[in-house]
Amino acid sequence: MAALADLRGNMGLAWLDITTGSFQTCPVNIGTLMAVLGRIEPEELLVSDHLLQNESAKGKLENWEKSLVSLNKSQFDSEVAKKKLEITFKMFSLDALENFSRAEIAACGALIAYIEITQKGRLPHLQKPRRVLNDTVLGIDFATRRNLELTQTLSGENKGSLFSVMDHTTTGAGCRMLKSWLCSPLTSVCDIKKRQDGVQFFFDRSDLRDELRRVCKTVADIERPLSRLTLGRGGPRDMSSIRESLKAAQTLKDLLRTPAELSLPTLISDIINHLGGHQKLVDHLERAIITDPPLLIRDGGFFAAGYSPELDKFLGLRDNSRKLIASLQSKYCEITNIPSLKIKNNNVLGYFVEVTPSNAQNMPDKDGSPFLHRQTLVSAVRFSTVELTELETEIKNAAHQAHQLELALFEALLEEMLKFTDDIALTAHATAMIDVVLSLAMLAEENRYVRPVIDDSLSFKITRGRHPVVEKMLNEKSAEGFIPNDCDLAESNRLWLLTGPNMAGKSTFLRQNALITIMAQMGSFIPADSAHIGIVDRIFSRVGAADDLARGHSTFMVEMVETAAILNQANKRSLVILDEIGRGTATFDGLSIAWAALEQIHDNNKSRALFATHYHELTCLETRLAGVRCYTVKVKEWKSEVIFLHQVIVGSADRSYGIHVGRLAGLPAPVINRAEEVLKELQSKGYGTKATRLAEELPLFQSTNKPSKSEVSEKKLLAALEAVDPDELTPRAALEFVYKIKFLLGKK
Repeated sequence: MAALADLRGNMGLAWLDITTGSFQTCPVNIGTLMAVLGRIEPEELLVSDHLLQNESAKGKLENWEKSLVSLNKSQFDSEVAKKKLEITFKMFSLDALENFSRAEIAACGALIAYIEITQKGRLPHLQKPRRVLNDTVLGIDFATRRNLELTQTLSGENKGSLFSVMDHTTTGAGCRMLKSWLCSPLTSVCDIKKRQDGVQFFFDRSDLRDELRRVCKTVADIERPLSRLTLGRGGPRDMSSIRESLKAAQTLKDLLRTPAELSLPTLISDIINHLGGHQKLVDHLERAIITDPPLLIRDGGFFAAGYSPELDKFLGLRDNSRKLIASLQSKYCEITNIPSLKIKNNNVLGYFVEVTPSNAQNMPDKDGSPFLHRQTLVSAVRFSTVELTELETEIKNAAHQAHQLELALFEALLEEMLKFTDDIALTAHATAMIDVVLSLAMLAEENRYVRPVIDDSLSFKITRGRHPVVEKMLNEKSAEGFIPNDCDLAESNRLWLLTGPNMAGKSTFLRQNALITIMAQMGSFIPADSAHIGIVDRIFSRVGAADDLARGHSTFMVEMVETAAILNQANKRSLVILDEIGRGTATFDGLSIAWAALEQIHDNNKSRALFATHYHELTCLETRLAGVRCYTVKVKEWKSEVIFLHQVIVGSADRSYGIHVGRLAGLPAPVINRAEEVLKELQSKGYGTKATRLAEELPLFQSTNKPSKSEVSEKKLLAALEAVDPDELTPRAALEFVYKIKFLLGKK
């Protein structure tokens, strides 16, 4: 759950997971709010009724309408919140924590107050709030997360998402942590390399990795039972799972210490420091709780024999009453020398000693005799004893007393265990982290992933990159392999203008480079032969078509809103992925918007960008904008058929083959034939032809901030010559390269 506070225009967001105790905050504004909410995906979002009166803020929260919980403005009082935090975390002053803003403190206080209300005054184990600054995490807004299908597909399914392909974890906590890493990639080179070193360590040691994964499978989700126990909802099985998990954590620590001659990466050393060290608690729990206890306290019978002699006595009375009565009967037979003496029970007298009338005279009747006459019948004489009465009382009360004592012992054991709550939570975090690193190492080995080079430069060079999800699906469904492609967004060609036919793979290429970036900055290895990625601070993606009719937004309006967010926020460290901008409106309207957007990204945002389009007229900008480079997806025509080769090459397309795709989709033959006739007619009249002609005839489309034509040609020519290795050129490729040089020199 999360809480959003707004104090005089300063906004703060706090969020926590009640099941794990994770508690975090960050300062936000209207521009960054959606990206943070998209990252944490709260089930409940607490806001003040006053904030919802702000139309701008209310509009930003539309996507979270189902999660909104409106609270009175008084719940977000920062002074009250400060005192509540100091009491909750037993601190004299919040100065010992990070320098939180008043809005962040107010949001934290609102969360704690809400939990106290909903959990009837009991708080779960909460970690101290930790501030997460937006510039330490790769920014991915809500629309981009949806378009890239990080954790679920556009249809809402897990299968087919990037997370479904990456998840090889064996524990619940590890699964959550992997998702957190995926949703919050880092921007610190040092922190990313720490994670990479951890993955590399296990990537190189498959035997150790397999043994550790075997142990991880025995680790329970420690954070959840710990939370239930602190809330008073836990039971003996929760204690047992924590005990077994702590034992497994010690085993993990011992295994990691085995390769003493190896130099352990910092991440692995940190993990080792928080594993194990709970032997005293484990021994206590071993003595106390049986191996397979019941789920609930009320079921009873979960304490081990010998842990409490008093409890053993009560349980013995409850479970062995017949044996105790039989033992006492034997004793009385021996005292009286009457073998036929019986101890019986009825609803009137309870337990009693019974003998035949002939044997009654042999019963001791002297003073001090334990036998007291109770009843004489024709066929029997009945007696009682103080010992039998006390035993009867104990038997009747044993079950109740055993239950009450079990509750008391459980509470005492729980109190003892909760003294180690913080240490147990650290162990839970360490086991989750080792599970994630092991998972990423296995992912890399199974799929031939490589370690990318990450630094603070503006480089973006991926050699033979692959789409992780599409590649996985192809491997599962067919023998056809994924066609890899390079992507180099160096300064001289930081904006790729990608043209090519429908279904050729443009969108796949765009998405795969964004996904590779996210994987690299979360610390994972990536699907490529090699990669050098300078830190990306934000990823913006506008891919695909969608509407939001419930809020009155057409497909084109959604497209424009998302494009506006990109153009208003992207910078030179951002990675921008744009696909088919302007296609939702009239041809020249759309072309104009696409043209202007491309110039804005190049001239003002200066972002590394991939811009896919069917507006072939835009290709003339390669000679006008220094950082623009034209690429296309290669196709082959054979016997009136189009073969998609899925290879991205230098150049531009002059056709989109839309009619061919329509034929593949099953459009009726008359429609296909008529479409071809109309296309020929339009082309004969000059519609949709030469891009250079359009640029010359319409000065409106000429960039207002561009280098001279000779400067562009020289720069492009040098870049092309540097990129080619003459010894590797086939005769055909050499001929194509000559044509390319002529094109760069402005020759028709």
